Amino acid sequence: MFGYSSISIACWIVVFSPQIIENFRRHSADGLSLIFIIIWLLGDVFNILGAVFQGVIPTMTILAVYYTVADIVLLGQCFYYRGFTFSDAQPATDEEVIVEESTEESPLLAHQSAATRPSNRPSAADADRPRRSSLSSSFRGHLHQMDARHLSPATRPKTPSKPAVDPCAATSRRKSSSRTFLINITALILVCAAGVLGWFLSTRASHAQDSLEDFETSSISVKATEVRFDIWGQSFGYLSAVLYLGSRVPQLLLNYRRKSTEGISMLFFLFACVGNLTYVMSIFAFEPECARLGRQYRALQCEPGQWSAEYRRYILVNTSWLIGSAGTLLLDMTIFAQFWIYRKSVG
Repeated sequence: MFGYSSISIACWIVVFSPQIIENFRRHSADGLSLIFIIIWLLGDVFNILGAVFQGVIPTMTILAVYYTVADIVLLGQCFYYRGFTFSDAQPATDEEVIVEESTEESPLLAHQSAATRPSNRPSAADADRPRRSSLSSSFRGHLHQMDARHLSPATRPKTPSKPAVDPCAATSRRKSSSRTFLINITALILVCAAGVLGWFLSTRASHAQDSLEDFETSSISVKATEVRFDIWGQSFGYLSAVLYLGSRVPQLLLNYRRKSTEGISMLFFLFACVGNLTYVMSIFAFEPECARLGRQYRALQCEPGQWSAEYRRYILVNTSWLIGSAGTLLLDMTIFAQFWIYRKSVG
């Protein structure tokens, strides 16, 4: 399948590592939606059941088990750093609980309950005297600060100036973003190269094994590739696809509410995108057994209509996995758009 499946496997092996490392580095998992991880975990569980019942290759079943274990690790990080909760509500920080400055419209002693107020209140005359003194001193201070030029209609009122932007800080942010982008692309290229290398070595080993076997064309007939259709495997496969598609929605909503993608590893979703893309391509690049043997041995060729019949059946059996991977790929593109929008607004 032109190495697409090997690249997909390589990406899926390392897909969770960047996010696990990011959570450990920040000592926080607030960037991830807990509902996103839970739904993804359920999708992986049903993916295992579908793979077992449908009888896919053992490699995909082993990877599905690995996904489930990695999901549990991410879920454990979320519970460890955020506490045992199923809500994506962000905890209030110390800065958010600071009481805002009082204005003319805010009530006095708004945060003080009636039970805690002192009972020995001063009289109205005693309370009004320091208040009048404070108001008069404030008015006199305001008159001293006033400039006579402000009274002229030809003078424009001063508007508060915007805080100056530090060019050094902006340049440092741009360099940091460029460095992160180069690291991510380099890691992606290395992983894809490892997948291609694995496909190349496995192909050479397969050809070497075939060359050692005696092949007699007169005693071998080309048989159709056995692709069975299991109702339970298909049911679990479609349920897994629905869960995979729904898992991205809570993460998209969390990013939108926060107007930020901080705490999310871009490499996490980058590996997921490439893994899904190459997996879809590997399904469409399926080659029936008769075509594969026909390329190796010219005496064996597909019977009329055999190639198209096997190919259609294979695509039909894998439709649920196609929907899950292709749909998730489109939703991950939306998450990449959020990376671009929110990081651009911050920069």
